[in-house]
Formats: sequence, C-alpha cells, structure tokens
Amino acid sequence: MSFFNKLKSRLTRSSTKLEEGLEAIVAEAPEAPPAPEAPQSTVPQAAPAPDAGKKPGLFGRILGRSEAEAAPRRVLDDAMLESLEELLIASDMGVDTALRVSANLAEGRMGRRLSVPEIQGLLAAEIARIMEPVARPMPIYPKRPQVVLVVGVNGSGKTTTIGKLAAQFRAAGKSVVIAAGDTFRAAAVGQLQVWGERAGVPVLTAPEGSDPASLAFDAMTKAEADGADLLLIDTAGRLQNRADLMEELAKIVRVIRKKDPSAPHNTLLVLDATTGQNALSQVEIFRKISDVSGLVMTKLDGTAKGGVLVALADKFGLPIHAIGVGEQIDDLAPFDPEEFARALVGADV
Repeated sequence: MSFFNKLKSRLTRSSTKLEEGLEAIVAEAPEAPPAPEAPQSTVPQAAPAPDAGKKPGLFGRILGRSEAEAAPRRVLDDAMLESLEELLIASDMGVDTALRVSANLAEGRMGRRLSVPEIQGLLAAEIARIMEPVARPMPIYPKRPQVVLVVGVNGSGKTTTIGKLAAQFRAAGKSVVIAAGDTFRAAAVGQLQVWGERAGVPVLTAPEGSDPASLAFDAMTKAEADGADLLLIDTAGRLQNRADLMEELAKIVRVIRKKDPSAPHNTLLVLDATTGQNALSQVEIFRKISDVSGLVMTKLDGTAKGGVLVALADKFGLPIHAIGVGEQIDDLAPFDPEEFARALVGADV
C-alpha cells in the first residue's frame, strides 16, 4: 500500500468530517425561484421527432446528461462561502487560515455551480499551495556528530518518533546513537532500548532521576569518539506552561552548546495532532526555549483535527519533516503536501 493510500485510509476522521460537511453545504442550496409560466399559444404544436422517445446512446448521455444525472451542485455565493469558512474552522484549520483558503478558492469562481468533488479538488490545491514551502526533509550536515534534540509535551510521541527516525537513518547507511534523555520515566528508556535493538543502534542511558543535561553532554562525547553521524537526544515530556520543566530544557541546550557551540543542529518538535489548536501554542513556547528548527506531526490517524497542520504551516512556516499515521516503522514518512492535502479533504489521487 502506498503511503498516500495509507494516509487517506487513516485520515478518515478528518476527511470524513470535511466530506460530510461539504455534502451538507451543497445539499443546502437554496431553491431556485419558479420559472414564469409560458403564455398559452394557439399555434398547433409540431409533431415530436421520430427519435424523441428513444433513449440516447452512451455518447449522447455523456455529452448531454441532464442536471439530475450529474453530481449535485450549488452556486458559490456569499452564504455558501461563509459555510465553507465555518467548516474549515471546525476542522481546526484556524480562523485566519480558513478565511485565506476560502477567499483563494472563491477568487474568480463566484456565481459558478460547484459539486463536492470539484470543491474537494479546489481545497486540496489551496492547502497544498500553503504547505509546499514547508515540506522539507530534515537536513543532514557534514558535521559529526550531528546533534538532533527532540522535544515536545507529554504523550506527543517523541520516543516512538526517535526510534523510527533512528531505524530509517540506519537503513540509509548512517551511524546513529540515541541518548535516552527522559531520565525520569523508566518506560521511555525501555521503549528506546527496544527500538535501538530493532534498528541496531546503541542507546545511552543514565540512572533514573539523573541530570538529563549531563547525559546529553556525555552522549555527545561518546558519539564523537565513535565517529557517529547522528546523535538523537530524547527529552522528558513537559507541559509548555510548566516554567521549571521548560527551564530544564533550556539547561540541556546550554550544556550541549558548551560541547559544541553550533549544537543542537536540529531541534525537532513532535506534535500530537489530537491536541488541535493547542499545537500552535506549543510551537510558540518551544521556539522561545529551544529554537525549534522543524516539526514532526504524529497521530494523524486518530483525530478529526488534521487541519491544524495547515494552520501551523500558514502561521509559522517551520519545516514539516515527517508525519506519522501509526505505530509501525513505515508509518512515519516524509511530508508530501499534495498527498496530505488530498487525503485531508477526501479527494482521490
């Protein structure tokens, strides 16, 4: 199964919500006013043509099918445009982004009769246009080790994302080291060790409750001595409104820079799609603390709020390196804006 088909099949909550909403909007088309009655004529009616009662052939049906045979349509007017805006806002696209997408969709099309598939195609094109500039893989630098700091709130999927990234980079021929920087949660360390064994990647740990900044420093020393290409550093999940935890993250960054002033070379913020608009505030806070360089969005298969990724791209313009739609190693894939846009709105390939 291609990743697009997997993405489309697993984004059913978001795509179904949008598709059902579009169908409802089109179905709400106001009734056309009744046509005026034609004046009575005393002129005898012409006899029907010999073929008038015949059913048209296939070619004739394709070219001349009646409005009843075609997909339901609705004239794009102000009322329909307002309904589209409300639908996009409800899908967690955010007010500003929803208004922008709707306005661009309407440009030059007001007064046209549109069907649901046509609206889906137009929406997908607008969403892809917004997201095209941010669809970039995580850059790989010649610096060894390249330090990748992975941050995010509790339960966002950091540990699993690190494991998948390590396995994928290892499969691409890179030597990788993982530092289990969530020293407060034994389960996170154990999970990383399982992934490390699966990918053939060493996992550096410290006793429970140890200073994560010290572990990060030691891991950099070890990765440098081993000639590793990449060092992936896990961090404890933290709420963006906990000042003490955010300060601890800032300390990790300061200690890393004592070892290498240019590190971390990538800071990935892992976001849980099910949090919806809260993801925007997470980006704002984490950018201040750790200079986020790129995003990974997980759990898109478990939410009807997939539109938040469009809002993130529109507001921050940060690179989106990958998206996750499941627990398997191949359920984390590079972000493709066109595939995502079409899957989000339920459009076909």
